[in-house]
Amino acid sequence: MDSTTIAELAAEAASAVKPSYLALLDLRRLSDFTDYFVIAGAESSRQVRALAERVEERLALADLRMLHREGAGEARWILLDYRDVVIHIFDEQTRQFYDLERLWGDAPKRMLVGESSAQID
Repeated sequence: MDSTTIAELAAEAASAVKPSYLALLDLRRLSDFTDYFVIAGAESSRQVRALAERVEERLALADLRMLHREGAGEARWILLDYRDVVIHIFDEQTRQFYDLERLWGDAPKRMLVGESSAQID
């Protein structure tokens, strides 16, 4: 399965939990360590955990193995590393503080939920 399909599958799984924010960043031309970031925002730590669980379950059903998981304890920022796709699930305050979209501002971004649902290049 290619990285674009994995990113879209992760985003589709996350959208089922109604995130407050959901975006795909295409890092293929900017990064050597991954192809995509999937960034999701949640209103509570409970929703952060629910988003992570849903994404993990869906990607496991597709026989994709996670390399690393981090941040589940506090559930303010959970990172799921699938090598070519890294999923960042934040509570809203933490997402706005780290602002990965601005840090990776040169990356084409596709908004799925939130500020606007459009392709931004």
